[in-house]
Amino acid sequence: MILLNGSNLTLEMLIAVARHNKKVDIDEQSKLAVQKASDFVKNLINEGRPVYGINTGFGDLSQVEIKNHRLEELQENLIKSHACGMGNPLDIEIVRAMLVLRINALIKGHSGTRLETIQLMLDLLNAKITPVVFEQGSLGASGDLALLSHMSLPLLGLGEVFYEGERCQADIALKKANLKPLSHLAPKEGLSLINGTQAMSAIGAFVLYDAFRLMKYANLSLSMTMEALEGVIDAFAEQIQTVRGHIGQLETAVQVKNYLKNSSNITKQGEKRVQDAYSIRCAPQVHGASLDAFYYVHQVLDTEMNAVTDNPILFVDEHQAISAGNFHGQPLALAFDYLSLAIAELANISERRIERLVNPKLNQGLPPFLSEDSGVNSGFMIVQYTAASIVSENKVLAHPASVDSIPSSANQEDHVSMGAYAVRKAKQILDNVWKVIALEIFTAYQALHFRGKDQLGEKTKQLFALLETDIPFIAQDEIMSPYMQKIEEFLKTDAFYQSLFKGDEVDV
Repeated sequence: MILLNGSNLTLEMLIAVARHNKKVDIDEQSKLAVQKASDFVKNLINEGRPVYGINTGFGDLSQVEIKNHRLEELQENLIKSHACGMGNPLDIEIVRAMLVLRINALIKGHSGTRLETIQLMLDLLNAKITPVVFEQGSLGASGDLALLSHMSLPLLGLGEVFYEGERCQADIALKKANLKPLSHLAPKEGLSLINGTQAMSAIGAFVLYDAFRLMKYANLSLSMTMEALEGVIDAFAEQIQTVRGHIGQLETAVQVKNYLKNSSNITKQGEKRVQDAYSIRCAPQVHGASLDAFYYVHQVLDTEMNAVTDNPILFVDEHQAISAGNFHGQPLALAFDYLSLAIAELANISERRIERLVNPKLNQGLPPFLSEDSGVNSGFMIVQYTAASIVSENKVLAHPASVDSIPSSANQEDHVSMGAYAVRKAKQILDNVWKVIALEIFTAYQALHFRGKDQLGEKTKQLFALLETDIPFIAQDEIMSPYMQKIEEFLKTDAFYQSLFKGDEVDV
């Protein structure tokens, strides 16, 4: 059981609930804080003073006073009217993460949501009832309004959900799970549910978590290529990394040296050549810079996962309800634009190594395009084309979303972050980079049949053996796409990752 208290959520805890269906609950102190804030909203209403989103309209309608007898209607109408998502449904694990993140924000006691509303959100998670949330519709300021509205509809028995492997109406799923929808939304509850950054945070959390995994494969694909090209190991010496001082660079070099331990293919400076090309020699600097970017984004995300991001924010002890802008997604927009660049660079440098493996002018005596009978056979020529096309696609996707803004709500909301698109682009780039790393591994695997598969390092030998079960040596031209896709599938599975990297932390 993951026990949330509004301040303790980590990336690993979020993944455990959202991807691996760990049960979740909230602690007793949080329940008290929720109740205090809920009671405070009632007090504000009784006082009769205007408070944004409680007894006023929303956005440019904030000057419209709402009478007390219509306050519940106001909140329900907000959810209905703002559920304007378009495009494909988000993955189930992402929507589950949205629920976890929203619960964690609400239980800090600054939002005014009732405990029964939060309990139903917990029940949806634990019963594996997942709202259907469409990917498009968020400007990333005023929160992820459209996406979070779709997430919130099932609390009222509205909208659609995924349940027991099917997509169905929310009221049907709730009935099957012996759950009852809320009879109404109390004042401020609708606004508290949708005014936040939880959609972009949820998508971004999975991008970041999987990017850390991808990094290990990028270092391993580099190691495979170094084996195939008889790479010079001296550039990975600890003292080289230490005199520059970047942690990511140092970690990368240590990891690659560990992967290549006991290899007979790797050379020393001056044995075959004085130095390698940049795509190998500068890999610690390039991969390491990306890793440092991952660490920075992790810091930003850790803060945001445990933040209060709705509006207005309640300070019960001070008897204040302050309207401000914590829903603005700029911290995430900038961070995930940065992450997009960092992930894309792993593919850029990987594609250059693929070129070196297949090019007879660069591949240190390997056959042209890694075919024994080149000419009649094209070998791995088009594998490099495919990698090149994907990295070029990433160059377009890597254009920062955060430099864009478009006014909304009659220009009341005149600067937005586009953070939701920043994380969606990062996800697209990540999906592409998995493919390029898979292609480098595939190409290096073919090359090592010529160079010497019996002389591999500890981790490269392990990977080679895992691939041998399903991936053949390509002696004559054949359709290779299924093998390329198979390797990509391997890299993304927990079982394959655990078999290679369990307990494989870098100590620097």
